[in-house]
Amino acid sequence: MKNDHLDRLSNSKPKRILSLDGGGIRGALSLGYLKKIETILRKKENNPNYVLSDYFDLIGGTSTGAIIASLLALGKPVDEIKDMYMELGGEIFAGKRNWWNPLETYRFFKSEFSEKSLVKNLKKYLGDITLGSERIKTGLCIVAKRADTNSTWFFLNHPKGLFYESNQNIPLWQLLRASSAAPSYFIPQSIDIGNGEIAAFVDGGVSMANNPSLNLLMIATMKRFPFKWKVGEENLKLVSIGTGYTEYHKHAKQIDESWLLSWAKSVPDMLMQDASWQNQIMLQWLSKSPTAKEIDSEMKDLKDDCLYEKPTLNYLRFNICLSENSLNGLGLNREFTFRDIKDIAEMSNAGNRYLLYDIGKESAEKEVLSIYFK
Repeated sequence: MKNDHLDRLSNSKPKRILSLDGGGIRGALSLGYLKKIETILRKKENNPNYVLSDYFDLIGGTSTGAIIASLLALGKPVDEIKDMYMELGGEIFAGKRNWWNPLETYRFFKSEFSEKSLVKNLKKYLGDITLGSERIKTGLCIVAKRADTNSTWFFLNHPKGLFYESNQNIPLWQLLRASSAAPSYFIPQSIDIGNGEIAAFVDGGVSMANNPSLNLLMIATMKRFPFKWKVGEENLKLVSIGTGYTEYHKHAKQIDESWLLSWAKSVPDMLMQDASWQNQIMLQWLSKSPTAKEIDSEMKDLKDDCLYEKPTLNYLRFNICLSENSLNGLGLNREFTFRDIKDIAEMSNAGNRYLLYDIGKESAEKEVLSIYFK
C-alpha cells in the first residue's frame, strides 16, 4: 500500500468497516446490497465513479465474501465485480468431479468440485497481485482456517501487522483459494507461510468467523492488532452484509427419528447459523443499531440493552431470511414455494446466481436507507 494511503489505516478521523459473510454462490445476494450502498454513496458524493474502497477504510470477508472484499479493496465498482462473479460462479460450480475419469477418481473421494476453474478464474482476475500490493486501495482482511493447527487466520495488508512481513508476498488468488476451500466442496489449499513452513488452509467459514463482523471489530480496536482505532459510534461504523439465512423448522418427531447421515448434513449449518447469530447478539449489545433484528423471544432486539453507557460503534447489518414470506414480499413477479427456498439456499447451485442478485437488490431497496450513510 502506498504511503499516501497509510492514513486510511492510521488511528485518525472516523473509520468505516465493511464485513462480508461467506455463503458459496449466495455471495451474489450480497452484491445486490453492495450495489445499493454504492448508488447511495455516489449520489451523496455527486460522483458517478465513486467506489466502496473510497468510503470504507477496512474491507474484510470470509470465503465468497473474501473474494468480493478483495475486488472491492482493489477499487473495482460493484457492476464490474458482479460480471466477474457471475462468470466465476457459473464455471466453478459446473466443475463436478467425474467418478468415471481415472484421473479424477482419487480426488472424487476428497471433494465434490474441481478447484481448477476456481484457480484459473482467480488468477485471471487477480494476476500477480499480492497481499502487500500497492494496487490495494484500502485495508483488507481475508479470513481462512488453518486446518493443520485448527486456528483461524486473518490475513491483513496493514504494513505494521505482526505477520505482514511473512505474508505480504502471498498472491491474493492463493489466499482467496484458501479462504473458499470449503471441506467436501474443494480440497484444502497449501501455502508457504515462510521459513519453509507449509500450512494447509480450508474455508474460513469453518470457524466462528463465517460472519466476520465481530472479528473485524476486534482487529480494528484491540491493542495487539496494528489499527488501534478509536471506539464510539461517532468514531467507528461497521456495515455487515450477509448472504441470506434460512429458518430452521422441524417437528420434534423428525428430530427424534433422525439418522446419522441426516445429522451429519444438518450440524454444520446449525453451528454456522449459531456463530453468525452470536456475532449479531454481541454487536447489537455493543451498539444501538437502527437495523437491529429480534434475536429471540427473550432477548428481543437489544435496542434498550446496550452493554456500555455509550455505544462502542455504529453498527448496520443487512441480511434477508430466505423464507416464503420474505421472498414473496419482494415483488419479484413470481411465487416462491418451500421447494424453491431449499433450492435457493443451496450454496453450490450456480443456476440461482442471477436470482440471488435480484433478491439482494430488491431487499436492499427496502432495508438500505440513505440516512444510514450521512
